[in-house]
Amino acid sequence: MSTDRFERIYVQGKFAPVTEIWVDKQTGVNYIFHRDGNASGFTPLLDETGKPVISAK
Repeated sequence: MSTDRFERIYVQGKFAPVTEIWVDKQTGVNYIFHRDGNASGFTPLLDETGKPVISAK
């Protein structure tokens, strides 16, 4: 399985908490990943109107 679909474009923090932004290179949709201890979440990054943030492909 290839891991080339997603690209990490932003990282804040080295230890808990850590926040990252990932881009799906096929769709351009940005995702935010946040980890703090044993808890984490990965969800689309939304703009002020509630629509997904999309980067140019």
